[in-house]
Amino acid sequence: MKILFVTPECAPYIKTGGLGDVSGALPATLAALGHEVRLLMPAYSGMKVSGEVGDTVEIPAQGPWPAAQLLPVKAENGVTLLLLACPSLYQRAGGPYVDATGQDHNDNALRFGFLSRVAAALGTAASPCGDWKADVVHANDWPCGLVPLYLAQARALAPHEPAAASVMTIHNLAFQGVFPMALADTLGIPVHWRGIDGVEFWGQLSMLKGGLQFADAITTVSPTYAREIQTDEFGVGLQGVLQARADRLTGILNGIDTRLWDPAKDPLIPHRYSAADLAGKALNKAALQKRCGLSVDRDAMLFGIVSRLTSQKGIDLVLGVLDSMLAAGGQLVVLGQGEPALQDALLTAAHAHPASVSVASSFDEGLAHQIEAGADCFLMPSRFEPCGLNQMYSQAYGTPPIVSATGGLVDSVIDATQNPLTGTGFEMRSPDLAGLEEALDRAMSTWRNAPAWAQIQRNGMGQSFGWTESAARYLEVYQRAIDSSRA
Repeated sequence: MKILFVTPECAPYIKTGGLGDVSGALPATLAALGHEVRLLMPAYSGMKVSGEVGDTVEIPAQGPWPAAQLLPVKAENGVTLLLLACPSLYQRAGGPYVDATGQDHNDNALRFGFLSRVAAALGTAASPCGDWKADVVHANDWPCGLVPLYLAQARALAPHEPAAASVMTIHNLAFQGVFPMALADTLGIPVHWRGIDGVEFWGQLSMLKGGLQFADAITTVSPTYAREIQTDEFGVGLQGVLQARADRLTGILNGIDTRLWDPAKDPLIPHRYSAADLAGKALNKAALQKRCGLSVDRDAMLFGIVSRLTSQKGIDLVLGVLDSMLAAGGQLVVLGQGEPALQDALLTAAHAHPASVSVASSFDEGLAHQIEAGADCFLMPSRFEPCGLNQMYSQAYGTPPIVSATGGLVDSVIDATQNPLTGTGFEMRSPDLAGLEEALDRAMSTWRNAPAWAQIQRNGMGQSFGWTESAARYLEVYQRAIDSSRA
């Protein structure tokens, strides 16, 4: 199968969250299964890419779309990167979505509309890569939301030249790519697709809604989240669209890249260890406490957080239980950035309790690995969580997580209280302060029982969170999308 995976970010080249990790791992797994995979993404400033470089493909200017180039690079993982080089759109300070001040780039609609336009072209007879035409184009999140619409448009204009099938994956429904409807002309959206059955969302244009309306198949990143987003509570205004297209919606739990996240081989942690020999776990805890300036105390239960610091992630709940956690002899290490009020509150706590609380408000991949390896327990009290990856990393590293009962957290963590023989973590019984306090009490009580805790650690480390099974499910979705588009 010829698969085009289009994404605004991909680890290790550029990453802001879980989408970057998925983009780095899923296409590589599909390539390892024997498929011809190309990954299209913008060529941002400062990206470091290595591999065999192919011939540059010129994309001439057309209408509002600028001239650009596609630079093919055959990466070591078997995926061919197609780097979309357009300096006026992508070579600038800041990240993929925001400028150096943290504000959205004011032309994001054009930047990602162009990415979607090029992606769709690679699935048509007019593919800029000549004889390479995708069988299926896998679009990810709102920046790629117009891909299915453009492919549907191509089919309508040339019905005898079948365009590629489209698959739209929702990584987080809360981000929808909403822009003024006045941009519809610039983006080339047909007038008859600008209404409620097209891209219109409360009088504006939603790129993600366009993807959901026109995709041959829709996926999201866990089975539970696929059900949740069809409800008023989690649907963020798009629940009606998702209910109407429920027959095309599939929830597939993300995997993790076990080449990068394996405590027996991880070069970013001081001491390697495995489920068969957990001795290195205590050594990593001491090393983490020392690095973060905490008291090096084996009898202090060390909790870890690697997260965006937002209310969605339940960071306000963590602040609410922090005093009781410290009073019970706990410690806390936090890595992340986010809402200023929450970030400042955590920094204030670290200043008040330097031997027990450490907060690093930056991105540090090495520290992220060391927290997973050194913490006793990981905190993820998210109010909603489409999939989540850190709860999987934590289990793989023998760091039982405390999670809320939502999305991919439900699908990947087995509550040790209800399932003492197979449990891998602790599930909150309510998504609030009382629920987190109760789950903390259970976890701290169990941690004091060393044999019981070791069993939970080994259970988690025995889980299979690799990408192979999930990739096989994506292949099934791709084939259904191809069959549907041809029908």
